[in-house]
Amino acid sequence: MTPPRTPAPGFKPRPGGAWARASAKPDPALALAHPGLAARVAAAAVLADVASGHSLDDMFSAEMVNAKLAGLDPRDRALVRSIATAAMRRLGTLRKAIARFVERGLPKKSGQLEWILVTGAAQILLLDVPDHAAVDLAVRAARLDPALGGFAALVNAVLRNIARARDEVLGASDALNDDTPAWLAARWRKTYGEAGAAAIARAHRQEPTLDLTVKSDPRGWAERLDGLRLPTDSVRLRGHAQIPDLAGYADGQWWVQDAAAALPARLIGAKPGERIADLCAAPGGKTAQLAAAGADVVAVDRSAERLKRLSANFARLNLTAEIRVADALNFSAPAFDAVLLDAACTSTGTIRRHPDVAWIKRASDLAPLGALQSQLLDKAAALVKPGGRLVYCTCSLEPEEGAAQIAALLRRNPDLARVPVDVEEIGGLADCVTEEGDLRSLPNHLPNDDPRLAGMDGFFAARLRRRG
Repeated sequence: MTPPRTPAPGFKPRPGGAWARASAKPDPALALAHPGLAARVAAAAVLADVASGHSLDDMFSAEMVNAKLAGLDPRDRALVRSIATAAMRRLGTLRKAIARFVERGLPKKSGQLEWILVTGAAQILLLDVPDHAAVDLAVRAARLDPALGGFAALVNAVLRNIARARDEVLGASDALNDDTPAWLAARWRKTYGEAGAAAIARAHRQEPTLDLTVKSDPRGWAERLDGLRLPTDSVRLRGHAQIPDLAGYADGQWWVQDAAAALPARLIGAKPGERIADLCAAPGGKTAQLAAAGADVVAVDRSAERLKRLSANFARLNLTAEIRVADALNFSAPAFDAVLLDAACTSTGTIRRHPDVAWIKRASDLAPLGALQSQLLDKAAALVKPGGRLVYCTCSLEPEEGAAQIAALLRRNPDLARVPVDVEEIGGLADCVTEEGDLRSLPNHLPNDDPRLAGMDGFFAARLRRRG
């Protein structure tokens, strides 16, 4: 299903009629003060904004003044995010369930009706919320909106039917066919085969725990934090906790970074005293890896705000780097021993952690991003001294943003040669090394009997060396 760009896309009514609004007016005595109602109204509003192209991270960022979340205490804000994330993770299933019980389709002009229904259905099917509470709060949310008061009975009927059919709805849901936009499902089938695409889609259904990159002693930190030491030496937390409250946070012993995201910087093989440029550096996890190895790092990013966060994190980690606010395409400096380029991309490899990515990206995003990646690669290659290394990576599952870019770069630049990844460099994960010797991690890699402890982001990385 291709994600809509309008805040309330709804479903096209079937021929022969649409739902008629009742004449009842909203209850003027109803107020957001009702327990739990403000959070549900906010969740529906956030989902509507995500459907129009905003990311969930943007909606909850400290920098973004979001009126939809104003006045909510931290617990309610966390609930809003939980509802919105669960809804994005299984949006196709939720829409399919709603469509099943709305025989004539949702009316064209129904504001946030679809998102109130999605919010309610997500709580009923996916979250530990009593059915009666989810239904009641959705009905109250509809009545609170003067444009939707006449649809309160519809909301009540649809959500009650979904609750009764819960097992059937979930049992019939397919990760690839229902919870993956059609354009992505088609691409993944072509690239990874039917079984591979289905495995990726199933991995996206599982909510992952957090991974940490530690400065040293991953085994010790895994024990101290009740975590799991991964083959790549990342530490995977078994449970959820407030990050600042964990041991080692205040004195800068580790930082949050997906296990796959930690691999490209390792391919650089940074040595103390080497000059290394990290282009498109924010949020800074890879920069921290290079600095922790003792390299003299120049962190370049066009976003001053994102670099402020990088700088604050480096202060906590007691690491240093030269921070430059600049467009990487216009950045100039003497040649470096190594360059790391984490290029802007569709980010389809991060859907397990950011399920909204699947619904806000388009196939049409690939061409302009591919052109930018090509330009960035040429710039990065020009910054590498003879004998130096270049590592290019993207958090994308799309071949145009990975292997195809490297093949084209090598055709353009005969002075570069691929340096294949050794399996031992990445913790023995043989499945993550391609025939060409590049890194290709998938969301279904790193299996575990506990689905919450399985998987990793989808990343591509290639290592090149300039001859001479």
